[in-house]
Amino acid sequence: MGTWAPPEASTTGATPLDRYFHVTERGSTVRTELIGGLATWLTMSYILFVNPSILGALPDKNGASLPFDQVLAVTALAAAVLTLAMGLYANYPFAMAAGLGLNAFVAFTLVGAFGLSWAQAMGIVVIEGLAITLLVLTGFRNAVLNAIPMDLKRAIGIGIGAFIAFIGLSTGCNDAGGCKGIVVTGQGTFVALNPNLSTLRILVFVIGLAVTAAMVARRVKGALLFGILFTTIVATVINQVWGHSSIWPSGIAHVPDKWVSSPHFDLIGDFTLRFSGSLAFWTTIAIVLSVMLSDFFDTMGTVVGIAGEGGMLDQEGRLPGINRVLLVDSLGAALGGFTSSSSNTTYIESAAGVSEGARTGLASVVVGALFLLALFFSSLAGVIPPEATAPVLVLVGYFMMVIVKDINWQDPSIGIPALLTIVMMPFTFSITNGVGAGFIAFTVIRILQGRWKDIHWLMFLVSAVFGWYFWHGLLP
Repeated sequence: MGTWAPPEASTTGATPLDRYFHVTERGSTVRTELIGGLATWLTMSYILFVNPSILGALPDKNGASLPFDQVLAVTALAAAVLTLAMGLYANYPFAMAAGLGLNAFVAFTLVGAFGLSWAQAMGIVVIEGLAITLLVLTGFRNAVLNAIPMDLKRAIGIGIGAFIAFIGLSTGCNDAGGCKGIVVTGQGTFVALNPNLSTLRILVFVIGLAVTAAMVARRVKGALLFGILFTTIVATVINQVWGHSSIWPSGIAHVPDKWVSSPHFDLIGDFTLRFSGSLAFWTTIAIVLSVMLSDFFDTMGTVVGIAGEGGMLDQEGRLPGINRVLLVDSLGAALGGFTSSSSNTTYIESAAGVSEGARTGLASVVVGALFLLALFFSSLAGVIPPEATAPVLVLVGYFMMVIVKDINWQDPSIGIPALLTIVMMPFTFSITNGVGAGFIAFTVIRILQGRWKDIHWLMFLVSAVFGWYFWHGLLP
């Protein structure tokens, strides 16, 4: 694999696309990048409908709610702009969109618990985005990333893989269909196998997983993309023939009645930085820091995990040109607040495209272009059922799990933190919690071993911050 350089650093390549994105240099092809971009977009396009559902779940203190169609429009717009920037400026196959978990924090904590208006909540997101951008420009965010031991970086990637697979298994079906996936909340247990596996929606998931896994095993190029398309067709046939269009609601697995729609951008710029009478100064600072912690380490974990799975890291486990990635990602939070789409972040579903062989920003350009098209063809994006993308998430989890063999499990001082990093992500449904648990465990064990000199000073600082993060969350 060649040196990973920014676009302007090389002029080699047979075509303009090849020269700009270093496609051949990174061991890829234009066709592979296109397929990778399609796979990533299809795997993460659910956010177009999930984000409006979460942000529109409750009114603010003034009784105002965010309209579904308007949130969908700004969600697609912000994702398109940021993912295009990731491709054209950072030249990596990472896609961005409104962050799950972050949007729930905005809706249920800032608006629901703290009683902010939607404009004030989005103002908090803007402040957080600008603050984290400053950390990138000063080099602090990248310095923290480089201080992480290589085995912990590997554990982050593996944990994300387990997290992705868990999401896939738990979203193979949804509440509207009367089932909650292969994995559900158990009676007397935290999780359990769904006792009702005889539904048509579960059948579609199983068919999709089997066919897609078979194509992966046969090393079919574009297996994940073809698996999504095949499963969508199967779901549509079942829904129309056996279900009489009642198995999937809201146009999912339907032949769309409306192919083109006009976007509405009324929410753009609808934020405020005035919090007097709503929050005290230090409370505002604490809230901004809480959002920053989640955004800061979620992105670092996601980028390192996906880059490691794609062989993009150098021998020291660093991603060349990562400051460009982190800058775009940080600005994504501010843009998310500005557009009222909530904080935007780098998506773990980018691993779907990387698994297809995508290695350059050309794949991100494809994703960004598809999000732009989704502004006008949202009805087509809504045809894809969660049962079509869930099998892909399970298989992406497999792809990211294979590096587990590279961790030094014989050394408990790294093996125990690695284990905590891996298991805490799916068990707590948070990348940040897994990273924090691993960092604190590594630092404490090294200190108790008397090997505190082996710890980078930034690991002390970050572990202390995570300690505050966990303790703050336990306070009444």
